[in-house]
Formats: sequence, C-alpha cells, structure tokens
Amino acid sequence: MSLNPTLKAVTDRIIARSGKRRGTYLERMRKAADIGPKRGHLSCGNQAHAYAAMGDAKDRLLDEQSPNIGIITAYNDMLSAHQPFKDFPDLIKAAAANHGGTAQVAGGVPAMCDGVTQGQVGMELSLFSRDVIALAAGVGLSHNTFDAAMYLGVCDKIVPGLIIAAGTFGYIPSVFVPAGPMTSGLPNDEKARVRQQFATGDIDRSQLMAAEMASYHGPGTCTFYGTANSNQMLMEFMGLHLPGASFVNPNTPLRAALTEHATKTTLGITGLGDNYTPACDVLSEKAFVNGIVGLMATGGSTNLVLHLPAMARAAGVELTLEDFADISALVPLMAKVYPNGLADVNHFHAAGGLGYMIGELLNAGLLHDDVDTIVGKGLSRYTQEPVLQDGKLEYREGSAQSENEKILRPVSNPFQPEGGVKQLRGNLGHGMMKVSAVAPERQIVEAPIRVFEDQHDVKTAFQKGEFTSDTIVVVRFQGPAANGMPELHSLTPTLAVLQDRGLKVALVTDGRMSGASGKVPSAIHVAPEALHGGLLSKLQDGDIVRVDAQNGTLDVLTEGVDARAAATPNLEGNTFGVGREMFEVFRANVGPASSGAGVVV
Repeated sequence: MSLNPTLKAVTDRIIARSGKRRGTYLERMRKAADIGPKRGHLSCGNQAHAYAAMGDAKDRLLDEQSPNIGIITAYNDMLSAHQPFKDFPDLIKAAAANHGGTAQVAGGVPAMCDGVTQGQVGMELSLFSRDVIALAAGVGLSHNTFDAAMYLGVCDKIVPGLIIAAGTFGYIPSVFVPAGPMTSGLPNDEKARVRQQFATGDIDRSQLMAAEMASYHGPGTCTFYGTANSNQMLMEFMGLHLPGASFVNPNTPLRAALTEHATKTTLGITGLGDNYTPACDVLSEKAFVNGIVGLMATGGSTNLVLHLPAMARAAGVELTLEDFADISALVPLMAKVYPNGLADVNHFHAAGGLGYMIGELLNAGLLHDDVDTIVGKGLSRYTQEPVLQDGKLEYREGSAQSENEKILRPVSNPFQPEGGVKQLRGNLGHGMMKVSAVAPERQIVEAPIRVFEDQHDVKTAFQKGEFTSDTIVVVRFQGPAANGMPELHSLTPTLAVLQDRGLKVALVTDGRMSGASGKVPSAIHVAPEALHGGLLSKLQDGDIVRVDAQNGTLDVLTEGVDARAAATPNLEGNTFGVGREMFEVFRANVGPASSGAGVVV
C-alpha cells in the first residue's frame, strides 16, 4: 500500500528541518569512510599494542582484509537484563573466527538499573548515565581499529546512549544484540495490586518483598512493557536488530543462534565487502519515523519521547514533540501489554509480536519500507521470524494474523484509533502524557493543586491523610538542570490509591515517569523546567490547574500567577552524595527536556 499522506508529510518536514545538520553529518561520515579500514593507518607499534593478546587471530588482523568487530558491552551481573551478556563476547569471537573475521571487546559501558534506584538518590544520575554511556562507548571505539561495532545493551538509558555512540561513529556498521526478556513470573497486575496494598498499610514489608521477588525472578529484562522492552522494539523497527530477535528469552538455543547470526551479519556489512551498510545510512530520518510509529502502536515508554530526540541529533536528525503528537494521532494502538493490559512481553511475542505488527503497519501505509537495515534494504524483511531447524537458524514468514486479539490486534480493529502519547501545551509549558492506559474519563482533570519539591513529601502527605478531595499534585524542580530529572514512578501506587478511592487526581511535573507508569494521568517533561523560568515555579497550593489530554492543553486557570515571584528552591542537597558531586557539569550544561535533555548532543 502507498504511504499514508500524513506520515509522508511529517517525514518530509523532518527531512526539511534536518537538512543542514543531516547534510553536514553525512558529509563527515562519507569522508571518514573513504579513508578505508582504520587499523591500516595505525603504526606498527599501535597495532602491536592492539593485537598483543589476540593469539592465533593476529595474522587475520594484520592482513587488513578480514573484518574486525569492536564489541561494546553493558554487561554487569547486577542487572537481570544484562547478566546474560557475560558469555556473549566469547560466543561472538568464536562465531567471527568461524566466518573469517575477528572480534575484540573494545570497552564496557555502565548500566544502572532504575528499578534499584527508583525513589532513591541514585536516580538523580540515571538520565545523565545515557551521556556517560555514549562517552564510554566513544572511548572504546576511539582506538580506530574496528570495521564494525556490535552493541550489547538493553535497558533504559543504555540503548539510547549506545545509539548516540553509533551515530557518532556512523561510518562503520552497527549491530545491536539483545539478551531477551526473563520468563514470566508473578503477573504484573498482581504486583501492582500488592504495591497499592503496601502503600495503604494493608500488608507488611515481608509480603511486599515476596511479591517483588516473584515478579523479578531471573535473567532477562523485566516482563512489563517499560523502557527496556520499548528499546528492544525500537531497535527492530529501526532495522538495527536481527528480525525477531527482541523477545527471545535468554540462555536458550535460539538466543545463542541469533547472537552467532548477528556476528555473521556484522562481518558481511563492513566496508571490506560488497554489502557495506554504515550506521549513518540506517539511522535515517525515515528510520526514526518508523521508530516513533512503533512506539505509538505498542503504547511504549514515555522515556523514549525524551531519548529519541537526543538519539536522532547524533545522526543529524531533528525531532520535535509535534512529530510525536502527529504520529500518535495517526497510528492506532495495536497492543495491550502491561501497564496497558494484563499481558507481558512474552505473551505479546507469542501472539505474533513485532513481526506481525510491522507487517500490519506496512500494509496500512504507516511505515517506511524503503529504509536500509542491517539485513538489507526494506523493513518488510522484519515480518519474518527466526526458528531453529535441525539446530540451524532459519527465517520463515511470520504470523499473518494475531494469535490472541486480547493482546495484539490488526490495524483494522485496534484497541484505540490513536497511539499512546499526547502532547500538552499551555501557559504552564510544553509537556506530554502517556494515555494508552489512562481511562478516557480520567484524561481531563481540573482541580486545586498541592505543590511539592520532593517526591517523598507527597508520600508523607498521603500517609497523614491530607488528600481528601480532587487534587492535582505538582512536583517541581525535578528537571534535568535542577536534579538530573529523576523518574517519579514510586509515586504511582500512592496516586493510584487516591484514584481508586474515587478522587480525580493527576500529576504535573518537570520530571520523568517510568515507562511502567499506567492509569494515573501524568503531565511530565514539562518545559521550561521550574529552575529555568517555567511557570511551575510560581504556582501555590490551591491554584486551579486544568490537565486536558484529550485537547492537549496544560494550564493554570488562577489569575495573576505570572505576576508572582518565582520560588527559590534549595538545591544544595542535590549537589553531593552517591556520586552527585561528579555530575555538576552535566546539570550546568544539560539541554531542555523538549529537545532530549542532552549534554553531549
């Protein structure tokens, strides 16, 4: 089917807006690529250092005709999602040798877990870890001895940071290698119910701990559809994973076969062969549009609305919130995965998964097929699914129909006619809301506000019984320049309890909410942030605010607010403890949330 005219118009304006930046970027990438294999320009001493520990592979490295892969790994065994990467480098090295190439671990990058830091001081480093990851990957690849890169990363800021690096080193091919989701444990809706019971004091901490441990119980990504699994979707929709690779469980024969095949694919697309596919060509304007379409069709994480503009800038592409809003209005919500529904990502994958969804969207003219991917030209290749046949990886056509329409539906019969993200604009600033799990009758809230400058104070007020009527909770000075823009997901159980008591409640903040956040309407990423002159800084308890996701507005209705003096926050406590001292340079130089809150881009 021909491309939807509205999608074409959005893509055309992104191309036009990005013209100068993208042109300069591609010119730089072409010049870098024209130099040829980088290790050929190293001195004998340089190369001797680089190959000293490579044993029998030294001859292949010296002949300059065998591709050498640089592995950037986010392995640690504190993250369940990244623990499986422990054995991937050896698997990749063996696969590379079997196919005439070599591979070296170029460097490691940090990978923090927002599940561990949620509601804790360490969350104030979370967003900035994206830029640290990009920098660390850049250091690893700066040795200039690699013909391609394989990126081992899955979660939250890790994939966005790695994409920024891949764009910066866009003259070499980049292949992203996932580890897959953990097997299903305690259902996510049951976990949420237990958390709410704990918030109200109906159960004790031992019961809460038992539920949490039953939910997060093994290696792999968490099974709800939060930022980690949204990242995996994004890599497939943008052509940077192998088709069907995102949601295969860790430590299975198929997972190992996919990693081996990813290595073979990487060797085949370097500048030493006939199928050269540099990352700069894959990371095109159309690829980013496809990624946004996937985000809307799946009801994915709000964090990617923050990350995608930063990722795109690294490849010379300029995205705005209007692009997200217009695509969201066009693309139907095809999936119900927790928190939008009861299913987890394993159920989604079994129902047909990304391959089915990509096929449906292509047939409806809602995706660009004419894109470069790591497996060749055309996103239609991603309608196929991998299987093991007699121990060998093969691809076959994916499901042409959903195996469970309670989880995954066709474009012709979606759960909602529009995607899951709404842009909000008004006198309070420019923000957004994830509405895919918010009931329509809860998407408009007009009520007096309570103003807080610390998320823990919200919980204290709740425990004291201070919320007894319809309330909009404002948590300000949570932007990137104030304190690193921590997620406020730990407020979700508290606000959900108030909502279940029959109150109309909403959250307004210049901070973030997790991709796991669900049914409470939350106006987030509000810019300009309070610290930088946003009207949030002048609000007072009792002001009337209207949050309207259906019409896309965010306003304070009380007169005279703008004439007030701005509140002066005490941010002294944000400058030290748990590493915050080292991130002052990030807070001082970070860009606004509306353009990705970037430091290095």
